[in-house]
Amino acid sequence: MNLNPFLILETGQPVASMSRHGGFPHWIRVAAGLERDDAVVVNVQAGESLPSREGFAGTIVTGSGAMVSDREDWSERSAGWLRDAAHAGMPVFGICYGHQLLAHALGGEVGNHPGGREMGTVELDLHPQARHDPLFGPLPDRFHAQATHLQTVLRAPDGATVLAASSHDACHAFRWGESAWGVQFHPEFSATHMRGYVRARQVALSREGHDAKAILRNVGATPQARRVLRRFVHHVRHLPR
Repeated sequence: MNLNPFLILETGQPVASMSRHGGFPHWIRVAAGLERDDAVVVNVQAGESLPSREGFAGTIVTGSGAMVSDREDWSERSAGWLRDAAHAGMPVFGICYGHQLLAHALGGEVGNHPGGREMGTVELDLHPQARHDPLFGPLPDRFHAQATHLQTVLRAPDGATVLAASSHDACHAFRWGESAWGVQFHPEFSATHMRGYVRARQVALSREGHDAKAILRNVGATPQARRVLRRFVHHVRHLPR
């Protein structure tokens, strides 16, 4: 069993109203069932240096309020690091911004979703090819997940397998190669996190023609989505070294 720590690349902070619950790395550790000593956090958005890949079981990339299409220096450096890591076979799991950054790193296209914002507890459908995926294979054909994003993977990287979609977004999850995954949804979000995000975005939602109260009413638990993150950790722990 590979007991090396996981590397968490911190690419952003939660909305200010949710900061009392900690940062994304803490939410991810809790959702993934990792102890504090099981993860090393590098805040790449704040300019911390990207480490050597040696000694890490795998990498998890957080969400962010930043935009991949802005091509900020820290983001592009992180994309280069992720590209090299994925090509070297390092297990990678990107969440929301991390999903988009991984797709960009591997040659996909990321930009504003033509349909605008997706937010709340959404229903995802698995594609048939997900049945053979080690993370998504055990899931039901349809499950719920928490989502909040304006940008999206407009075109998955060449050679990627798209695993799940919502009615709004055609690429909610993909796998590239044998050990790199991106998920547009937030497996680390609880219903409390999701409600906090909806409340923080009420003005924007209203301006965009969404009913924030209806979105709040529909927020619920998403245990199947959380299991995807836990399966990534379990899968990586049991890979031959």
